[in-house]
Amino acid sequence: MTGHRGDMPATGKLWGGRFSGETDALMKRFNDSIGFDIRLWDADIRGSIAYAGALARAGVITENEAATLVRGLREVHAEFAGGRFEVKPGDEDIHTAVERRLKEIVGEVAGKLHTGRSRNDQVATDLRLFCLDAIRDAQHAICDLQSALLAQARSHVRTLMPGYTHLQRAQPITFAHWCLSYFWQFARDVERLDDCARRTAVLPLGSGALAGNPFAIDRESLAAEIGFTPRRRGGAEDRKDAAVPSRLRGQVTQNSLDGVSDRDFVAELLFCCAMIGVHLSRLAEDLIVYSTAEFGFVTFDDAYATGSSLMPQKKNPDAMELARGKAGRLIGNLTAVLTMLKGLPMSYNKDLQEDKEPLFDSLDTLALALPVAAGAIRTLKVNAERMRAALDPAMLATDVAEYLVRKGVPFREAHHLSGRAVALAESKGVRLNELEIGDWRLISPRFDQDIVRVFDFAQSVASRDVTGGTSPRAVREQIRQAKRWLDARRKTQDARRTT
Repeated sequence: MTGHRGDMPATGKLWGGRFSGETDALMKRFNDSIGFDIRLWDADIRGSIAYAGALARAGVITENEAATLVRGLREVHAEFAGGRFEVKPGDEDIHTAVERRLKEIVGEVAGKLHTGRSRNDQVATDLRLFCLDAIRDAQHAICDLQSALLAQARSHVRTLMPGYTHLQRAQPITFAHWCLSYFWQFARDVERLDDCARRTAVLPLGSGALAGNPFAIDRESLAAEIGFTPRRRGGAEDRKDAAVPSRLRGQVTQNSLDGVSDRDFVAELLFCCAMIGVHLSRLAEDLIVYSTAEFGFVTFDDAYATGSSLMPQKKNPDAMELARGKAGRLIGNLTAVLTMLKGLPMSYNKDLQEDKEPLFDSLDTLALALPVAAGAIRTLKVNAERMRAALDPAMLATDVAEYLVRKGVPFREAHHLSGRAVALAESKGVRLNELEIGDWRLISPRFDQDIVRVFDFAQSVASRDVTGGTSPRAVREQIRQAKRWLDARRKTQDARRTT
């Protein structure tokens, strides 16, 4: 396994110079990551192209050598993109595979690309680039789901339904208000991903294995070239570079030990994925309940339901059940990475290879779950009559208390008196609105003939006319705010796609 004349060892390994024995076959299977990190090929090649330019600017390689490396790397990229790249037995990871193929294309100059670079800072860079792309994809999918929720909300501003606390009927709301409650949950997810992206877009390349790069690489320019965001200017370190436009100077890690070992951004992205999963699960749970025969509030399109292998009459909400079930998977992936990280000594350790499969799994899970949920919402049939039929006059007990408050009764006393009215109706076996005026006056002389006006569900909903309330006016304003938020996000996404 020893090399010859300082070249890459004949085996193709990047680390074989001091080894004389062969790797055990099982150890090779245990160690190799090409089976899953091959997904980093685009990020790996993008980073390598930028690094070749940085080496040339630092005078480590010539401009012609850099051009040769870039040409070869683009050819390797085209092979991957076209599905023509062939993984060979010696390709233990994506970095080895790319460098091996690059050498086959451009010859010995390929060996200069790794100058000053370690797989430790290389994989950290690759993974950050991959995560930034994945964040954008996830945000796009979430916005599509929000668009479906917003479309349903527009159609049901006046569709009344029971609102629930403790899964008990509480107060009347509109179905639009229910839809928008999830819109804003997913809005927080998109914004949380923005925050995650800000901390992810920091360049570790130039950290070397752990101690830094000895070849005067301009890391800030390299960061900007790769696509990481400009850092804030104004500090003492920035003033010496005042002549360099901020757009040409990206964020870099400030400590090489931390640079190669930091996987906070992976854990943070996995938390974002888990939180999205929790929101999807809550949405799914509501719709699963609402779609039962006992509720009958909604009906899923056949495209997002399945049947039973035994019972022909069944129409199962499997799309939503799977969305609910996969939340556990997303939470588990976060837990796995946090557990892996908690005992690691500084700096890089091979344990960090275990960051990728949970990350990829979570991203793949959401890449399916989000568009399926969007389709299910978009095609959902809302049964407005069943929703309204589920409204019970007892749900207006709070309105009864508010009736008394408007007559000068302190709320705590009004709440107590309204509760007595509910108990009386139950004892008499009638609905709350079926109590006679004598019953009401027996409870309190403050009740008068106009108590009957309280028992109007639409009026109750209309009275919740504050920002964020369920009144039609407030909901229409929510819809305007939601559309404004979504339009701004789409403009941002379009701008990112063109840069």
